[in-house]
Amino acid sequence: MGRIYFDHSATTPVHPDVAEEMLRYLTGKFGNPSSLHFFGREAKKAIEEAREKVAENIGAKNEEVVFTSGGTEADHLAIKGAVYANRKKGNHIITSAVEHHAVLDTCKSLEKEGCEVTVLPVDGYGMVNPQEVANAIKDNTIFITIMHANNEVGTIQPISEIGSIAREKNILFHTDAVQSMGKIPVDVGDLKVDLLSISGHKIYAPKGIGALYIRQGINWRPYNYGGGQERKHRPGTENVPGIVAMGKAVELAASEMEKENARLTILRDKLIKGITERISHVRLTGHPVTRLPNNANFAFEFVDGSAMLLNLDMHGVAASSGSACTSGTVSASHVLLAMGIPHQIAYGSLRLTLGRSNTDKDVEKFLELMPQIIERLRSRVS
Repeated sequence: MGRIYFDHSATTPVHPDVAEEMLRYLTGKFGNPSSLHFFGREAKKAIEEAREKVAENIGAKNEEVVFTSGGTEADHLAIKGAVYANRKKGNHIITSAVEHHAVLDTCKSLEKEGCEVTVLPVDGYGMVNPQEVANAIKDNTIFITIMHANNEVGTIQPISEIGSIAREKNILFHTDAVQSMGKIPVDVGDLKVDLLSISGHKIYAPKGIGALYIRQGINWRPYNYGGGQERKHRPGTENVPGIVAMGKAVELAASEMEKENARLTILRDKLIKGITERISHVRLTGHPVTRLPNNANFAFEFVDGSAMLLNLDMHGVAASSGSACTSGTVSASHVLLAMGIPHQIAYGSLRLTLGRSNTDKDVEKFLELMPQIIERLRSRVS
């Protein structure tokens, strides 16, 4: 049975060129970058070359890029490092109701430490209104964090507009760009952000590697201590193979983005058109236009999302009911609920996220299969 992978927002396979580059630093080039001898210098050089690739492709300076263990750690570092450094100025944080739990749970933990957190609502497309960000700012506001593109419904937020508001008020602004990186242009200057998080395993690098952009000159400090690695921003012996892999993956994503986005957009739109025309009582969730090129998210009425996933898996199709970090739970998606979708419909969510291996034949097979699955599941509850 040929399998179809429609879950690229959960993770991606490692690109063959990335794996080849990484392998060199798992075997022969194994040195510790902190060592002064040849092996250490070789590893250190590889890290700095990867850092340059990441920096170049997000419009940053090399020294503004800090490697982490992934997007979640990058979010933690961004938020806590900014808040701890600016507590004398205030304690108010602004975020949105559709953020990844890496952001929302970090903000909740800071509430227990005396911070005040404003969670902004979103519209029916999952989009934040920049004016509501401006309205939420108070004299004690020190930090704003709004994601670039939503990991579940694919809606792209007006980050540049929010960044302009933050700059005008001299408030630090962070965006989680884990899902947008490699899919749409990510430029820290255009976005007007002070901190930005990215992850390797969403762009065909391995799991366990990410990066945080920290704009030079902002008031930010680390909250972990140890060695002097990563300019003392993130201590610990560097994951050289992962860092090298991420540099290569970012480079490849940038070179392939325009052509790949055009291809994926065609497949995505075919999925959306096919599902909404062939199946009743289904809605596309997320913004119809301002969304990631590879994301198609649906809410099916009268169907349980977990049952859909199990049936799809039995037929060789891998998909998701939302964020992979929470898809094992039985609760409805907090993103869909924040968008005003009723619980009973939110339980029937399905996220299809395309990638470089997907073809038109995959889409055709899915469009033949999905109406049958929905009809069968609905017949059991009618």
